Amino acid sequence: MALHHPEPPLLIILLLLIALVAPSSATSAALVGINYGRVGDNLPPSETVPRLLASIGVGRVRLYDADPAVLRAFANTGVELVVGMPDRCLPPVAADPAEALAWARAHVQAFVPAVKIVAITVGNEVLTGAIASSLAHCLVPAMENLHGALASLGLDRDVAVTSAHSLAVLATPSYPPSGAVFRPDLLPSVRPLLAFHARTGSPIFVNAYPYFAYASDPSGVALEYALLDQGSAAFTDPATGLRYANLLHAQVDAVYHAIAAATSPSSKGGGVEVRVSETGWPSAGDANETGATPENAARYNGNLMRLVAAQKGTPLVPGTPLRAYVFALFNENQKEGPSSERNYGLFKPDGTPAYQLVGVSMHQGSNSNSNSTSTSTSTDSIGGDGEASTTGPDGESGIFSISAASTDWQCRAAAAAIAGASVFLKLL
Repeated sequence: MALHHPEPPLLIILLLLIALVAPSSATSAALVGINYGRVGDNLPPSETVPRLLASIGVGRVRLYDADPAVLRAFANTGVELVVGMPDRCLPPVAADPAEALAWARAHVQAFVPAVKIVAITVGNEVLTGAIASSLAHCLVPAMENLHGALASLGLDRDVAVTSAHSLAVLATPSYPPSGAVFRPDLLPSVRPLLAFHARTGSPIFVNAYPYFAYASDPSGVALEYALLDQGSAAFTDPATGLRYANLLHAQVDAVYHAIAAATSPSSKGGGVEVRVSETGWPSAGDANETGATPENAARYNGNLMRLVAAQKGTPLVPGTPLRAYVFALFNENQKEGPSSERNYGLFKPDGTPAYQLVGVSMHQGSNSNSNSTSTSTSTDSIGGDGEASTTGPDGESGIFSISAASTDWQCRAAAAAIAGASVFLKLL
């Protein structure tokens, strides 16, 4: 007698087949972005950088300008770019909407969609930089005009306008986070800035370096706490009762508390998300630069990638995953300041690793000039949000989502799985 084989439920078959083509759990390197600075005279050609990024699975990059040659190097790679409007551009863009439109046309419209530009940072540390007194009043007007220019070009939903700031905007250190407020002298600039971010839905970026806190007070700041080590001694904020297991979380939450203090209670901090535009640890420094070693740099950046990969928020905003960009891709030999400034890179200028990150494959950079290697074929190779669609969990787009290339791949894979399931069922 022929045996009867019960037909497997369609849902089970679909799940099994889709599991075969769905990307595996994202690696820590894949969920983090990286800063690509070019203050050096021995750096490799920009055309080789996308392949180097692909070797460590990074698909999000922050630039400090919008150099056309660099933007072209990222064409058709799927790498998501945050480009920078240099400080010198702020006064004319703030004064004249036509200047903003010309900049947007030349540095954004001319390159999309081949180049995936998702955000523009207007200046860098404008409120606390060397020429803050002459630039601070230009920041928000420049952002407003640039946003208006992007809207007129139909790009405002895809390209966010944001700003990046040093933690020097705070009047107090990040301990305890609940006590943080913005410097009173900056509030006339900060309040309209926060209003802009809240109205447009763009995040505010901060450059947060636990290294600086440790180096300035190594006897008062535990190294393990600054390095984001798991199991390091945590502290509890006495005002909120929140427990902090690492210094980066405390620094980010300090900014959230400062935002809440600067805005009306009804706005709940303006609803502005805080993201980390720069963070890192130097692998070398001068004799008096405590803690600047390759071992510590490897620990910090490895722990950072693990922290970001966990897709969890800080103690204050647990529902908002931490987003961060490592500083930096290369050691840059022409940066001014102490030796540590020239030793933040994950890579040496020749493309070899400056040190080995634990759990992250870092291959020697390719000398190929090809830029056709896409880093967006799966969520394993995408930095930042790690969301498998062009919209985030709240329907956000642009800077809030991962590369559309990843979505296309997964849609094709899912379609293939469904088609395969149909064929399979017919054979049963």
